[in-house]
Amino acid sequence: MPASPHEPVGPPAAAPSAPLTPGTGVGGAYAPGLGLGWSRVAQAVAEQLVAEAVDRIWLFAPVRRESREWGTAVIACRIAADRRLIYTARYVLVIRGRERGQGKVMVEEVGESPLDVLHEVVAGVQERAGEAQPPVEIAPELWFPRAGEATPPSTVSSSAAPAASERNVMPSRAKPDALNPRSGDGD
Repeated sequence: MPASPHEPVGPPAAAPSAPLTPGTGVGGAYAPGLGLGWSRVAQAVAEQLVAEAVDRIWLFAPVRRESREWGTAVIACRIAADRRLIYTARYVLVIRGRERGQGKVMVEEVGESPLDVLHEVVAGVQERAGEAQPPVEIAPELWFPRAGEATPPSTVSSSAAPAASERNVMPSRAKPDALNPRSGDGD
């Protein structure tokens, strides 16, 4: 079990000589919530949801297979003091070859939950997704800075971000198997 909810799950990586920044890692590992795939998820979530309502984010470890990387996040948004809307946000990113950097993001509302059973809902997502490791919870401020805070390090700079017409953000009714590395349809 990680010492804190913000530490990655799995074997420890070598200690970094400098702080991790977006798109960098140690031994191929990324700090939870950072990297190109997660920054695109954060951008899509900010465009489709009210960022101020996001109060919990859980990330499953990205899966890399052949030339693609898949990631899944579970996001909880406040709708009342004791109720949350639950969303899944998934990405697939080409990590090698001529199409490197291209990808898709899907944000989908999956249900509503009372606050006291939220961890059971996340465990259900883990089970249905076939994830061996539990997700890592990150602070929403990593993706969505609150008023008066600096821009989070996970966002893509405006010069590197694709124009709105160039982004490939899939609507929630898109075929989810394309974003599931275990289905075999995403390759």
